[in-house]
Amino acid sequence: MSFKQSALYPSNPVTERGVATKLSASKDRILYANGKTVVIRDLKNPKNSISYNGHIQNASVARISPSGYYCASGDAGGTVRVWDVVGEEQTLKGEYKVISGRINDLEWDGESKRIIAVGDGKDKFGHAFMMDSGTSTGVISGHFKAVNAVSIRHQRPFRAATAGDDTGIIFHQGVPYKYDKSIKTHTKFVQDVRYAPSGEIFASVGSDYKIFLYDGKTGDTIEELLESPHKGSIMACTWSPDSKSLATSSADCTVKLWDVETRKAITTWVVGNGVDFQQVGNTWNGEHDLVSLSLSGDLNIFDVRTGDKPSRIIQGPQKPITAITSVPSSSDTFLAATADGRVLSYSKSTGDSTHVRGVHHTSLITGLASSPTANSGIFSTGFDDRVREIESDGIAFTSASVSLSSQPKSLAAAEDGSVFVAEINNSVEVFRSNQKVFDLPTKYTPSAVAVKGSLVAIGGEDSKVHLYQWDGKTLKDDVTPILQGNKAVVSVLAFSPDGKLLASGDSSGSISLFNVQERKLITSRWSFHSARVNSLSWTADSKHCASGSLDTHVYIWSVAKPMKNIAIKNAGPRGVNGVLWIDGGEGKTGQLVSSGADACVKVWEVTFHET
Repeated sequence: MSFKQSALYPSNPVTERGVATKLSASKDRILYANGKTVVIRDLKNPKNSISYNGHIQNASVARISPSGYYCASGDAGGTVRVWDVVGEEQTLKGEYKVISGRINDLEWDGESKRIIAVGDGKDKFGHAFMMDSGTSTGVISGHFKAVNAVSIRHQRPFRAATAGDDTGIIFHQGVPYKYDKSIKTHTKFVQDVRYAPSGEIFASVGSDYKIFLYDGKTGDTIEELLESPHKGSIMACTWSPDSKSLATSSADCTVKLWDVETRKAITTWVVGNGVDFQQVGNTWNGEHDLVSLSLSGDLNIFDVRTGDKPSRIIQGPQKPITAITSVPSSSDTFLAATADGRVLSYSKSTGDSTHVRGVHHTSLITGLASSPTANSGIFSTGFDDRVREIESDGIAFTSASVSLSSQPKSLAAAEDGSVFVAEINNSVEVFRSNQKVFDLPTKYTPSAVAVKGSLVAIGGEDSKVHLYQWDGKTLKDDVTPILQGNKAVVSVLAFSPDGKLLASGDSSGSISLFNVQERKLITSRWSFHSARVNSLSWTADSKHCASGSLDTHVYIWSVAKPMKNIAIKNAGPRGVNGVLWIDGGEGKTGQLVSSGADACVKVWEVTFHET
C-alpha cells in the first residue's frame, strides 16, 4: 500500500477589518498567509498550489525572492523563515528572530541576498539582514510606532522606504541601510508603500484617502494624485510590470487604476457594497491581471484591458475546515464546512471552490451529512444550535432551518430524509421535512451518530455504541442495544456502504471495528492514532476505511488485513477534521481528500495492498 499527494485545494487569505493584508506575486502565483500556513496559489491551476507550515505562530506575510528560488515569510512572533520553493521538501534556509512583535511586511532586494522586515516591535520596528546568515545589513530607524510596509529599490544604488502608524515615511539609503530623511506627506496611518519595478518612482497610500508619488533615488515628493479620489482608507497599492500604471485598493469598496504619466484615474471598479466588499490588499500578477482582496476573503481578478467588473472571483475557506461530505447527485463535487459557519462546494476536476449561497450558519459547523439518495438534501448543524438544509446539488442553502434544544455534537442523514442530531443535553432529536418528529432522551451524553437503513448507532461519552431501530417515527432499542470496544469517548461513527460493518473512533485515538450483522467486535487494534479521531470514511467496496485525527495523521485500514495500514503522516497541520473518498476507492487504487485546521484540502492517490 502506498500514497502520494496529487493536488492541494488552497485556503484564501485571512483578513481583519481596518488592517491591510499583504499579498505578493511571482509569475502565475500569488502568496499570502492563513493562520500558521503560507499559501502559494497557482492562479491558472489551483490544484498545483503549495502550502508551507513551518511557522509556530500565525504567519502574516510572504514574498518570493526575485530569483524565484526562495520564499521569506514572517509571523506574529517576529520571526522570519527563509525556505526553498523549488524543491518539494521546502528546505529551511534560515530562521531569524528580527523584532519582538508581529511582522507586518518584508521585502527582498534586487539581488535576492538581503531582506528588510518591519512590524510592531518594542525596541525596534524593523531589521535589515542577509537572507543566508541573518547578519545585519544596516539599521532601520526613524519610526516610533508600528511600521506597516517596506519597499526596496531593486536597482543600485539601493534605497528603501518604510511607512507606519506614526503617519511618516522614512527614506533609507543602502547598502548598508541607514536613515536618510523623514517624509511627512500623510496625516493618518500610512498603509502601504511600493517601489515601481523601474526603481524611478515609488508611491504611498494611507488612511487619509491620499496617494503620493516620490522620486525613487532621492525620496523627494513628486505629486499627490488628486483626481477622482477614494472615499475611504486606501489599504494597498501595486505597480504594473511596465511601471506605467498604479493600482490602489480601498475600504470604500473600490479598486482604481491610475495612469502615472497623466496622474489620472483611468479605471474605477466598484466591487460591491457593504463591509465584506472593503478592499484590504492587492498585487499585480502578470502583464494584465490585477488581484485585489475583499474583507470577505474573496480574491478579485481584474483584467486591466477590459470590463467594469472582476474577470473572475476566487473563493475559499478563511477558517479551519470542520466537516466534509459528498454530493450524491454530482460525481465532481464535494462540500466542506468551516469554523465561521460557511459551506464551500469544491470541484474535484478543477480544484475551484465557491461558497454555498444563501443564509449560512453564524458560528462553527459541527456536522455535515448528505442523504444516501441523490435527490435528497444535504444537512448541516453548528454552534448556532440550528440544522440547515442544502439543495441536493450542493449549490445553495434552502430556506429550511430548524432550531435545536441544545448544542449539537454530531449529525447523520437517513435514506428517508430524516436527520439525526446528537446533542449535549442528553438527547437525540430527529427531524424530517423541516419538522421535529422524535426526541430521544438518553441516560448518557451522546457524542456521535450514524445511520444505515433502519439501524441507528449513537456513540456516547460512556465509551459505548448504542444501537436503535428507526421505523420512521420512533427510535427503539435494538435487540443487541450496546456494542463495546472503545475505551474513551466515542467521537465518530461510520457504517460501511454494504451495511455489514461499523467503525467507531474515540477520543484516545483508537478505532473499533464491529460486525453489525452479528453485533460483535471484530478488532480494536486500529489504534495507531495518538489523539481524538475526528473523521472516518469508507471506500465504496467496504474493504478499506480512512481515518483523520487531531494528531495530524491520516490512516487507511484494511478490513481483510486488520494489522496492515498506510500512514499518511502530518497530512493536516494542527489536526485533520475530515477525510472523504472522492472516487469510491474501488479496485487497486483510490483517491482520498483530507482537510482540517489549515483550511486546505489535500488530495491523496492511494494504492491498496494486494489481497
